[in-house]
Order: sequence, then structure tokens, then C-alpha cells
Amino acid sequence: MAVLRRRPSLRLRPTLRLRLTLLNGVLLVGAGAILVLLAWLLVRDALRPTDELLPGTTVLLADGRSLDAEAWQRQLVDSASGELLAKGLAALLAIGVVGVVGAYAVAGRALRPLHQVTATARRLGETTLDQRIGYSGADDEVAELADTFDAMLDRIAAAFEAQKRFVANASHELRTPLAVMRTEIDVTLSDDEADTAEYRRMATVVRDASERANSLVDALLVLARSEAQTGRRLGRRTECDLAAGTVNALSAVRREVERIKLDVQTSLEPAPVVGDPGLLDRLAGNLIENAVRYNHLHGRLWVRTGSDGQRSWLVVGNTGFEVDPADVPGLFEPFRRGGRERTGARGSGLGLSIVRAVCDAHGGTVAAVAQPGGGLEVTVTLPAADAAPAPDLGR
Repeated sequence: MAVLRRRPSLRLRPTLRLRLTLLNGVLLVGAGAILVLLAWLLVRDALRPTDELLPGTTVLLADGRSLDAEAWQRQLVDSASGELLAKGLAALLAIGVVGVVGAYAVAGRALRPLHQVTATARRLGETTLDQRIGYSGADDEVAELADTFDAMLDRIAAAFEAQKRFVANASHELRTPLAVMRTEIDVTLSDDEADTAEYRRMATVVRDASERANSLVDALLVLARSEAQTGRRLGRRTECDLAAGTVNALSAVRREVERIKLDVQTSLEPAPVVGDPGLLDRLAGNLIENAVRYNHLHGRLWVRTGSDGQRSWLVVGNTGFEVDPADVPGLFEPFRRGGRERTGARGSGLGLSIVRAVCDAHGGTVAAVAQPGGGLEVTVTLPAADAAPAPDLGR
């Protein structure tokens, strides 16, 4: 995981706190300056007592001096306005200093959760994804940001855990056929009396194990391709029919169906959709293959497709071993086989994971229901071709 680098410290770094403080100071000082100016103008206009006196009127002052009324008025106005201006500017300076300091303190307190977000982001690593901000202040924009960051960390932590499980399970699945091949080769080579038949047997075991490894790698690639297109535009958008893909999938498993003598019931109505034909064929193939693989001798397999103009669907059900309803959601996770995880089960355990990823990539849904007495019914629902967004011809 990339580590956030601390930006170089600057003496006059234009931080958000400093900008909020300066903005508050400018507004406060500006408002105060306007008030002082208005008071100054009002005083100069109000102090005109001689306007109603006759010209040449004199004023006798308390110290015994006698002044012309107009000269006394000018002296009074100049003294009052000067004193008002001096005291107003002093008060404005004091208010400005107190306002800036208070704004700096208030902004720092309001932005404290942002510093917590930054500090938490700097500490984040694969082993520290359990850390959260846990903001408990007012329900404001900062609280919304902190909650969003915590929710994002929850999703990242869940993705990391899923990735670690996926890598561990994939490593286990790949290690098994490789171990089988190595063991068979070592045992056969160490046998000095091994004949052609023994080498043929070894070659058969190695071939089967390599096919299993190759199938797993192919499934992993399909899963990665499907998940990469989730929430994005599909690389290919072609109108196709789920019913046609289902017919091809049934044809591919015909020999296995005949071998275990399954009773196959189909109701294949047109189910037009728009999407990637390769992924949609893989979706139908995985559902049919799973329904056959986890069935039993003389079991049943039923398949239905259809559309109502807004949605197209594919339903695949089968008899088989009993599935606990509580285990059904986990069947769509990689390498889950309904309580028979990894060891001793056929298949890679990626079938339903790929189905879910393909559905997500096409804006559809998938659901499974455990059948009474054993088996599973899976329903895939996708937007119908008429309801799906038009293909992007510019791609």
C-alpha cells in the first residue's frame, strides 16, 4: 500500500485554517471599518448647532473667551470627529486582534477531525486497517466526512480480507495438483522396475492434474475479467439470447448427464439480453455444470428461460446433497462448495463466484434457494435487450 508523504512544512503555508482565519479577520475588520466611517460621518453631520444662528453670532466659552459661532462649530466638529476616529480605530484594532485569534482557535477546533483523517490516513497499512476516526462531535459536514472516511475504511478492510482469503484459497487449489504431479513423478522415477505401463499411468495422473490446474487458472481469469467490468462499461455489448447459451451449455454436459442418468426438464423461452456473449455463455455454462456436478444418480435437472420485456431470466435447479439455507449466501464466495470447501470436492469452487461477477457486470442479480430434500435452484435476472442501455457505438 502506498504511504502518504508528509508535505514539506512552509512557514506561511496557506492551510485551510489560516485561510479561514484570514477570511474571518478581513470580514470582521471590514465591517468594523464601515461602522467607524458611518459613525464619523454621522457625527460630522450632527454637530452643527450654529446652523440656526444669525451670522456674526458669538459664543461665550466657560474660560471667558468669546468666539465666532461658526469658528466654534468647526473646532467642535474637528475635535469630536478626531476623537471618534482615534478611539474607533483603536477599538477596531482590538476587535480585529481578538477576532482573528478567536477565529484561529475556532477554526482549529472545527478542523480537528480533518487532522484526525490525515493522521489516520498516514498510519494506514495492511496491518492497521482496523483504525477508525470515530468522530463524536456535532452532526455537521465534518462529521459526514469522518463517517464517510470510516465507511471507506470498512470497505477497504473487507476487500483486503477477501483478497487474502482468495489468494490463500487459490494457492491451496493450485498447490494440490502440483503436489500430485510432483509426487507421481518422484515415485515413478524412484522405481527402478517401473515399466511402460507404470509410466503411462503416471502420465495419465499428471495430465489430469495439469488439466485441473489449467481449469482453475482459466476460471480465475474469467472471474478477474468479470469483476474488472463490474460498474463499468462492458468491453463488448452484443444482443444475444440466454436460451441459446443454455442450449449450448446443456449440449456440452450431455455425456455426463447420460452417465448419471439425470432427468432433464427444460422450458426455454426467448430471453434477449445485451452484453458480452463470452461472459454470458460462461454464466450459463457454470450454472449447468454445477447442477450436473453436484447432482446424484437418477437425479433431476430443470432449466427455464424467459422474459417479460423488462427483465430476462435464467433458472437452473438440481437435486443433490442437502444445502443448509444459512450456507447459501456463502456459495457465491470464491472456493465455497456448500460445506465441502476445497478438499475432496470436484471443481474449483469458482462457478457461482463467476456467475455473480458476470451478473454484476451486466447490471443484473443472482439468487439461490436451497431445495427441500437436497439441491439448489439459482435464478439469474438481467435487463432485457429492449430495456438495456443502447450499445456505445463509439467503443
